[in-house]
Amino acid sequence: MAKYALVTGGSRGIGRAICIKLAEMGYSVIINYVSNDSAAEETLAAVRAAGAWGELLKFNVGETSAAAEALSAWQESHPDDFIEVLVNNAGIRRDNLLLWMEPDDWFNVLRTNLDSFYNVTRPLLQSMAMHRSGRIVNIASLSGLKGLPGQTNYSAAKGGLIAATKALAQEMAPRGITVNAVAPGFIRTEMTGELDEDALKKTIPAKRFGFPEEVAALVGFLVSKEAGYITGEVISVNGGLYS
Repeated sequence: MAKYALVTGGSRGIGRAICIKLAEMGYSVIINYVSNDSAAEETLAAVRAAGAWGELLKFNVGETSAAAEALSAWQESHPDDFIEVLVNNAGIRRDNLLLWMEPDDWFNVLRTNLDSFYNVTRPLLQSMAMHRSGRIVNIASLSGLKGLPGQTNYSAAKGGLIAATKALAQEMAPRGITVNAVAPGFIRTEMTGELDEDALKKTIPAKRFGFPEEVAALVGFLVSKEAGYITGEVISVNGGLYS
């Protein structure tokens, strides 16, 4: 039986770094993405270059039926395999003051960042419970802990994800399954590319943005056997900006 790790939003940025880290740890990696085929292929090549098996699984995590169909089809084609690790990483931003925020920008962010947790996690829980093994890591955000102006939608979604992490951790702990969240601050990715890094890094005690690999290193620890007694936690990776 091969043990797999599924990373949503795995084609770029933090997701790509996590895919590569898990590949280096020996997992077969399923790279979920929704639209950017070329970026997904680049991540797949990097996973294979790390010496691991990898495959692409294209579906919109914000759509309940699409997620259910994709995961069911994967399981049917891999009857002897087991998704032991799930990293809920997919996310989008649509920043604006709530006063000016259009309905689509509210609901699309909630669907992609929070509904996706339900859509992807629930179909995998029964198998994890049956195997009495599993690691779930949810990529939250500084915004979900502190709240950031212009990100009421994103803060609401990530704050909800943090609360869901704490609740699910208690539900699944008796089955040997851990559920934790990682809350990055400002990480140098395409998502933060339009931000004024020079100005923002002055507000960060570490005086720099973080790197995707630094987030991935923490995810790697949380899915390891050594982290088996850590669950329901939210761990920040933000250079001391907020705790």
